[in-house]
Amino acid sequence: MGEPTAKILEGRTAVPPRSTGSIEADGAAREDRRTEVRHTLMSRVRKPRRPRLWFEILLIGVSYWVYSLVRNAVPEQEKAAMHHALQVWHLEQSLGVAVEQHINHAINSVTWLIVGMNYYYATLHFIMTIAVLVWLFRRHPGRYASARLTIFATTGIALVGFYFFPLAPPRLMHGGPGFVDTVAVHHTWGSMASGDLAHVSNQFAAMPSMHIGWSLWCGITIATLARPLWVRALGVLYPVATLVVIISTANHFWLDALGGVACLGIGFSVSYAVYGRLTYRLPRYVATAPVKAVG
Repeated sequence: MGEPTAKILEGRTAVPPRSTGSIEADGAAREDRRTEVRHTLMSRVRKPRRPRLWFEILLIGVSYWVYSLVRNAVPEQEKAAMHHALQVWHLEQSLGVAVEQHINHAINSVTWLIVGMNYYYATLHFIMTIAVLVWLFRRHPGRYASARLTIFATTGIALVGFYFFPLAPPRLMHGGPGFVDTVAVHHTWGSMASGDLAHVSNQFAAMPSMHIGWSLWCGITIATLARPLWVRALGVLYPVATLVVIISTANHFWLDALGGVACLGIGFSVSYAVYGRLTYRLPRYVATAPVKAVG
């Protein structure tokens, strides 16, 4: 029995034991494959694509509808909003920057100027933002998606601020400083925060100021990408003019404007995290695949 068994064993090929090195190699290979998949996914996400007009119109329309719905669905906590307004006002006084009331009263004494600012506040906010998006879509398609993500992320963060920090604008503060509600006084059209349309809009969504967040985004985009010097200069002036308007019409405090700037900073950070570069450093045009010759 022993001799045949020995011969059988001699005829077999010995199988070497699996070393721990091979296990580590297999694990490293799997990790490399996972890393490659992640890199491939990120490269696909970051690859500029030509935007489609119908999709962008639908996306912007739906997004603004959702923004308005969420913004106006935030509980109008009047007591908390008034309390927060007094806190902001006292903080600005302690910092020596509480100049809103003086500006509001001074500009209100010039009727044609304050009426123009009322219409500026009610309309240009939307017109300029949409105009810049259309310009990017047509002239900078490779940067459009990143720019759109920046403005969308900025607005999303603002909605969080509206919910957790209801804030009355200066013109609605009870007693105290005595700001002038310029829309109500001059009976100008366009504001959904005063007059007959006030009941369909959340009047206490003042922090952060999206007039500043959006106008600063427009200004930076124009000043960075436009070619004519005078257009770039207008891009710089636009958020500055918007800041003057929101203070003069008593729709916002200085600190609301800083909140808008902070939201825009987060928006840029989100876009950078997704695309790996700032919007303005991405290629202007989307590379098209070469057409293969037939025959």
